[in-house]
This record gives sequence, structure tokens and C-alpha cells, in this order.
Amino acid sequence: MSDYSSFEHQRSRLYLALAFNALIIFAEFLGGLWLDSIGLMSDAGHNLVDQGSLFLALYAHIITRRPSSETRTFGYHRAGVIAAFLNSFILLLTALGIMLVSVKRLLEPVPVDGGWVMGIAAGSFAANLAIALLLQHGAKDDLNIRSAFWHMLTDAWVSLGVVLSGGAIMLTGWTVLDPLVSLLVVGAILHGAWPLFRESLDVLLESTPPTISASHVAATIESLPGVKNVHDLHIWAVEPRLVMLTCHVLADGDDAVLTNALLRSIRTRIAADFGIKHMTIQMESYCCHPDAVHCDLSRLAQHQELESFSHRH
Repeated sequence: MSDYSSFEHQRSRLYLALAFNALIIFAEFLGGLWLDSIGLMSDAGHNLVDQGSLFLALYAHIITRRPSSETRTFGYHRAGVIAAFLNSFILLLTALGIMLVSVKRLLEPVPVDGGWVMGIAAGSFAANLAIALLLQHGAKDDLNIRSAFWHMLTDAWVSLGVVLSGGAIMLTGWTVLDPLVSLLVVGAILHGAWPLFRESLDVLLESTPPTISASHVAATIESLPGVKNVHDLHIWAVEPRLVMLTCHVLADGDDAVLTNALLRSIRTRIAADFGIKHMTIQMESYCCHPDAVHCDLSRLAQHQELESFSHRH
């Protein structure tokens, strides 16, 4: 499937997910209001947040196709990462709100009709699971789509929990199970939202991708014949599928032909070993820094450790 057809495919699925989710919110909120069920209303509130998240995911999905410009030289690739970060952050806040309301209901229980709770939550479970399956394929490689996928998958399991609590209320009459299930909702939200929050924050902070070791990359380059050392090495992701690398390579000798061949060898090796395709490598025959310590990563690390030690003592 081409990039464009894949883009259109995911966009149409996001539109469909929005329509399904709107029906879920409407049914659960009215049902929770009618039955005075905090479990149903908290799930409806969670789905309302998800609706905003799906809109945000759709907008980010569309805007990432915009070309780069003079003021946006990287284009809009990070729009999806920002959407994922906001979605996960809002989910964490939602979890806090649901927890506070649930604790209040534990202290002040309210009668709940378990049968109706089961029926409405069962419909929500089926719809949420259907939406999650719609987004599952795109979630593999796209952090933005993955955030929407986890939203909906979490909702599906939460709704299933509400179904089980409704059944338990019917059998035992213990209405306290309704807020207890809401606390399980909190656990499910945290399970899905925290990894997304951490991953998107790492990208926004331009951290080295977790699957890549900067020291290993440096050692790989320095293992090539003709390389003295590597310095000013930076590895980051514009978005998870677009990893960038910049570095200075101090070559052994100043032969232009040899240096060009060495540059090709470095690029080929890094692409093969680490999957990094976007590289900016400055070849040097002598260190350009006024402080020579910056031309050797191992010496620079030792220097920073000594500075850190001196500050502590």
C-alpha cells in the first residue's frame, strides 16, 4: 500500500471512529443520568475525552501531510506526536477526576439498577472494541494513531468491567461495586496513557530513541578504518519513524578521496546497523573546537563526571 493510500485509509477510519464514539457517548451519558450510575457516567466522560482525542488525532493526521516550508523546515511531522502527548496528558487528568468521584461514591453509596447498567455497558463494549479494531493496523507505526487506538481499546475493557459490575450488582445488590469498577477504569486509563505520555514526551524532548544507544553508534563509527574519533554526536526523532543523526568525524589524514569513501562507509554502516537514514556528518582532518576535550566523547564524558562530582562535594 502506498503512503498516500495508507494516509487516506487511516483518515477514513478516523472519521468512522468519531461517528461510532459519538453514539457511545450519547447512550452512556443518558443511561448513567437516568440510572444514577457513576460507572456509566464516568465511562461516558472518558469517551467524551476520547472524542476530543479522536478529533485531535484526525487533525494531526491531516496536518502531517503538509510540505515543509521556510519556517517549518522539518514540515509538520511532529503534529502527531504533540497530539499523542496532549491525548495522554488529558487521559491522566481524566483518571484523576474519575478517582475523586469514585472515592466520594464509596463513602456515599447510591442505588444502581444493575440490569440497565449491564445492557448499556455491553453496547459500549462492542462499539469501543469495533473502533479499536478499526485503528489497530495504523497503530503499529504511527504514535498518533496508536494513542487513539489505546484510548478506544482501554474504553472497551472498561466497559466490559462495567458489564461485570452490573451483573454482580444484580446478583448481590452491592451497589458499592459501581464506584469500585470506576477505580478499575482509572487503572486501565493509567495503563494505556502513561507509556504514550512518556514516549511522546521523549520525542518532544529530542531524546535518543530507546532502541538506539548513542555510545554504540559512536563505537560503530570509530571501529571503521580511517576514523580517529566521533564527537558532537546527536541522535533524535522528529517523530518515531523519522530518526535523525548529526556528528563530527575526525578522519585519519586529509586525503579528499579517502575522506569521501570513508563518509560513504559510515553512512552505509549506520543505515544497516541502526536503521537511521537521515544523517548529517561533518568530516574533519583536525579538531575545530578550541577545547580538544570536545573532540573525544569518552574524554568529554569523563570531564562531565568530574564536574558533576565537584559540584556534589
